[in-house]
Amino acid sequence: MDFHPTEEQAAAAGLAARIFGDLATHERLGAAGTGSDAELWKALTTAGMAAAVEEVGLLGLVLILEEQGRTTAQVPYAATCAYGILPVAAHGTAEQRARLLPALGTGEAVATGAFPARGRITSEDGRLTGTAPAVPWLRDATHVLVPDADRALWLVPTDAPGVSTSPVETTAPWSAGRLTLTGAEGERLGDEDAYEATLAAARTAFAGLQAGVCAGSLARAVEYTSTREQFGRPLSTNQAVLLRAADAHMDTEAIRVTAYEAAWRVDQGLPAREHALTAAWWASEAGKRVVHAGQHLHGGMGADLDHPVHRHFLWGRQLDAYLGCGSELLAELGAVLAQEG
Repeated sequence: MDFHPTEEQAAAAGLAARIFGDLATHERLGAAGTGSDAELWKALTTAGMAAAVEEVGLLGLVLILEEQGRTTAQVPYAATCAYGILPVAAHGTAEQRARLLPALGTGEAVATGAFPARGRITSEDGRLTGTAPAVPWLRDATHVLVPDADRALWLVPTDAPGVSTSPVETTAPWSAGRLTLTGAEGERLGDEDAYEATLAAARTAFAGLQAGVCAGSLARAVEYTSTREQFGRPLSTNQAVLLRAADAHMDTEAIRVTAYEAAWRVDQGLPAREHALTAAWWASEAGKRVVHAGQHLHGGMGADLDHPVHRHFLWGRQLDAYLGCGSELLAELGAVLAQEG
């Protein structure tokens, strides 16, 4: 694979870094509570960051999500791109693309997904019934992408008859909600292959988000241990601290490189299901280790729920389980490899 981003991808990631860095401050994140930052979301969409995903592809999205993860910015960017823009662009009809993509690109419409499929939602003649207990950014969404028990994809407006939502608090402040469908009419998106492709892309995208969360946690730990002194010298001079930080750095790089590879393969039209599972496994297992290390290296400060590093811990643990925990992903990867063998 080519590890070098294109000029457009690098420019999009650079712009995202500036926007997130300027607006996703600790004070603003604290004021947002568990909700989204509407001003930041408007700034992103006005700058064309959502619409740009059609041009920069999944690898470009991973690069942008790294920047979001560094700041744990509370906007529905990952969900709108992974469950709206990318699947509609890849699997939608010409009419669906013309109708849906402009609104998703400007932020007028916000998408999320009831992923992965757990067999809780059934469909009959295009009407969906069932419950998804926790859907990220559902409180912000105008559309939710729903896989039914047969893994067909349906796009459902959240204000449609038969759709009800209620707030749910998860580990991370992702404006999550409980989705209940009672004969709600859905719009079919794609064919029988669309679910697996969308899930692989979503796993890759959220692995990129986890890489950023881990990088941000580690950067905070490095800054803290370099300035905090104990016994007359910085904590960073302690060999145990150095080794813990080095392990966290290698774990973060493993998440990043596997996410890059999976995204690049998707963009090139190459088989990528096992690569997406690999990236998701690293994001789950290594991500958990990194955010624990980041909090641990802060010592007593890491126990402060109001400290910025704790937000990285919450996001890292949420991403650890989202779209499949490590053991589940490993079992799925083993089944895929066995089938191919």
